[in-house]
Amino acid sequence: MSRFVAVGLDGSGESLAAAHWAAGEALMRGVPLRLVHAEARSTARNLLPHAGAETRARWAEKLLSDAADELRDSHPGLDVTTESRDEPPSKALPSVADSADMLVLGSRGHGTLLGFVLGSVGMAVIHATERPVVLVRAGKNGTELPAVDSELVVGVDTGRPCDALLAFAFEEAARRSVRLRALHSWDLPQSAGYGGAYDPGLRAQAEKEAQSGLDEMLRPWSATYPEVAVTAQASVGRTAWQLVEAGAGAGLVVVGRHIRRTAVGTHIGPVTHAVLHHSRAPVAVVAHE
Repeated sequence: MSRFVAVGLDGSGESLAAAHWAAGEALMRGVPLRLVHAEARSTARNLLPHAGAETRARWAEKLLSDAADELRDSHPGLDVTTESRDEPPSKALPSVADSADMLVLGSRGHGTLLGFVLGSVGMAVIHATERPVVLVRAGKNGTELPAVDSELVVGVDTGRPCDALLAFAFEEAARRSVRLRALHSWDLPQSAGYGGAYDPGLRAQAEKEAQSGLDEMLRPWSATYPEVAVTAQASVGRTAWQLVEAGAGAGLVVVGRHIRRTAVGTHIGPVTHAVLHHSRAPVAVVAHE
């Protein structure tokens, strides 16, 4: 299987910012970047309300060509290919992702407030592929991106295996030569009582046990990637908000989603869902058992 990083391009500033982020990722991996435009009827109607199929196709080809030229100029040595698909992005992008190292998508922020606008396409793509999907929020000028030499943050659930998640996080940290901050947090059980969360002794004991479990989970990965400096932190609190806060200055936040083999039930857990909607940093969603 040929390796490449793919990015969805729809003509928006957010998708172009995602393409620049993906270009840096492709260069770090030493693989080509594939720009993919998949045209949905609503997109075509909004941008070109009276255009026919041939006109829309020419517009898509120019969009891809112009973006490819810009990326080659901005990222010397980058191998850029383009692909235009005449099908809805919610169908085309998962198909592309399934053969890519990762798929990168742009996401729009809520003005001056924290948060992604994660639309139906982004959610559908995350649901439909088991490959890593990265959501990139454009900066104030539309293309401003966080520094890749900032630390990487990963959310870890010590109660379930997450080898794919940790493999991705450690590999990314090693590739970027940055510190990896692994976070595990939880709420005290109801059995702790109303005042349990404020009992210093109970809280300290719970955090000590959780820290031991987190350290144990990370130990073999640290042995495999000795060049990666790791900070492991286990604490009581709301997991999503701790990840959002820790990731405010991060180059990348990595979260997981459990692979479900049935059509029913949620595919993105509440923590991952909240981080996707509120993180300032790019967010990588990694599917794992």
